[in-house]
Amino acid sequence: MLDQMTRHGELSAYYDLAPSVELAERMQDIYARMERVITPPDWAIHAPYVAAINQLKKQRNAVILAHNYMTPQIYHGIADFVGDSLQLAVKATEVEADVIVQCGVHFMAETSKLLNPAKTVLIPDMEAGCSLAESITPEGIAEMRAKYPGAPVVTYVNTSAAVKAASDICCTSSNAAQIVAAMDSPTVIMTPDKYLAQNVARQVPGKRIVWWEGSCIVHEQYTAQDLRDFREWNPDTRIIAHPECPPDVVAEADYSGSTSGIIDYVHREQPRQAMLVTECSMASNISDELPGVDFVGPCNMCPYMKKITLEKVLWSLHAMHGAVEVDREVAAKARVAVERMIDLSRKAAA
Repeated sequence: MLDQMTRHGELSAYYDLAPSVELAERMQDIYARMERVITPPDWAIHAPYVAAINQLKKQRNAVILAHNYMTPQIYHGIADFVGDSLQLAVKATEVEADVIVQCGVHFMAETSKLLNPAKTVLIPDMEAGCSLAESITPEGIAEMRAKYPGAPVVTYVNTSAAVKAASDICCTSSNAAQIVAAMDSPTVIMTPDKYLAQNVARQVPGKRIVWWEGSCIVHEQYTAQDLRDFREWNPDTRIIAHPECPPDVVAEADYSGSTSGIIDYVHREQPRQAMLVTECSMASNISDELPGVDFVGPCNMCPYMKKITLEKVLWSLHAMHGAVEVDREVAAKARVAVERMIDLSRKAAA
């Protein structure tokens, strides 16, 4: 990819990207969704990029899928659809646009490509990886199958297409327990997140769940003592944790759920104070929707998610840069695992 100065120079030759208070004021309707967390001077910087991207989307017949961990200017400014991994996977099967821009990490873009082989899928930064996805390989899946013969492999969507292809079915944090419970086997292999597997094991006690030793660099940093210390300091704060956190952290929380589950919970409960034990942008993205909720406490930032910026999205659409491709044979096998997950989730929701 071009270095930042060169990329900015080339884009500036086509688009007026200078900070603009006037443009920022004209785009007040968009800014109103994030003014609690984005300052007016910062919005004046972001607004020209948001305007250029939204115009270019129309020209390219493109849609932008953005994960809940994206920054507010992406989440509220340019995304057509937002959500967790499952919601974005489902939406990827429904879009009619020619181009999908995945504002997330690489495995998410691969999933969109698996489900839309005829469409162009772009990721604004090819280096937006995932520590969890990189912890498991097809060889690791084979190792688990040899250790537990006959046990089905339920693989988290936070994995490469090659790993999905070696698995029986995928899951997300929002449907993991449902998927595991549906497996016709007393023993189920879960990869690669050991903490998600351990938390699911508590929800599905009728299954023997064995796991791969992987974890998320964002969620593994939290400790149960962190939560106890924070609760002692402010006992009225509602603590809400992601299931990629260690089980003792989840046990200390008032609620645990996927990113979409966390958003639904806060909207439903609207506590006076809430601590989201997950990635930093989660609270930022729902802050303006919930002015009565004070989001407090620490958060951990995902360095991979934050590789996606407005400038990189604009460059990706402008140059049609960052096209994601998956080997045809691998894609066919991986698609089966993802589609099984989506089908099972849809049946449960019906």
